[in-house]
Amino acid sequence: MMEANKTQVTEFVLTGLTDRPGMQVPLFLAFLVIYLTTMVGNLGLIFLIWKDPHLHTPMYLFLGSLAFADACSSSSVTPRIFVSILDKSQMISLFECMAQYYFFGSSATTECFLLVVMAYDRYAAICNPLLYPVVMSNRLCTWLISVSYAIGFLHPVIHVGLLFRLTFCRSNIIPHFYCEILSLYTISCTDPSLNALVIFIFAACIQAFTFTTIMVSYTRVLFAILKKKSEKGRSRAFSTCSAHLLSVSLFYGTLFFMYVRPGSGPDQYQDKMYSLFYTVIIPLLNPFIYSLRNKEVLGALRKVIKKYLGKAFIIP
Repeated sequence: MMEANKTQVTEFVLTGLTDRPGMQVPLFLAFLVIYLTTMVGNLGLIFLIWKDPHLHTPMYLFLGSLAFADACSSSSVTPRIFVSILDKSQMISLFECMAQYYFFGSSATTECFLLVVMAYDRYAAICNPLLYPVVMSNRLCTWLISVSYAIGFLHPVIHVGLLFRLTFCRSNIIPHFYCEILSLYTISCTDPSLNALVIFIFAACIQAFTFTTIMVSYTRVLFAILKKKSEKGRSRAFSTCSAHLLSVSLFYGTLFFMYVRPGSGPDQYQDKMYSLFYTVIIPLLNPFIYSLRNKEVLGALRKVIKKYLGKAFIIP
């Protein structure tokens, strides 16, 4: 009996969002619509930035990089939700579990640093407009984006590496809709205290550093905006910065409650809702937050629609 209990688990069962059979079809359709909208929104934004020369500026290069990170973040989680709904066994291997966490963690970390870069870009553009073309050179933009992605790729490696010290023999049921790392700790038969401490320290440090940097940048931007004499200039600056701040608030608010708040993880339903928000909803909202009030993006969209619809309706 003791030997049987020590058998290491290599496959897990994801419980999903709900165990009610009647909810499976509506959930599948809802997530399908959300995922398709997310991909169209983010990849469409990248396409617009690539096609329109007027959008080949640092702000839009950073925005395109953020859209790509959002598309990767959603793709690391949502397709697995489809599989869990369609496959009644809801099984996932240990390797798939670690891979899913790695790709999501990489996208989320990259997004943290891209939001810092975007805040710095707005600070440079509004507080030092005359020096902006020199400060935000193409070389610096490429370097900032590359560093953001490099940190994103490297950070989850630490946590995935530490997962190999854990053994799973107590249970193979993950009470979540994806391989969320805190849920894996709850079913480990090895003491996960070290893993939990490391993820808390890294999450707190990364979130504290990036969030503080963003807030300092936007505080200085706010004072610079208030000093502007032109009402039109003030309105345009506020419009751009408000979109950034809304995205930052949504992203950091949910991450903070998930990974940094004291006693995170006791309420499974609550944690699922937080996770659902930052894995599925935020990547859906971001392209619309940044685009709907942006005249340059809307103008580029009208040009593309006019160009391709014009070609479609030309009779040979």
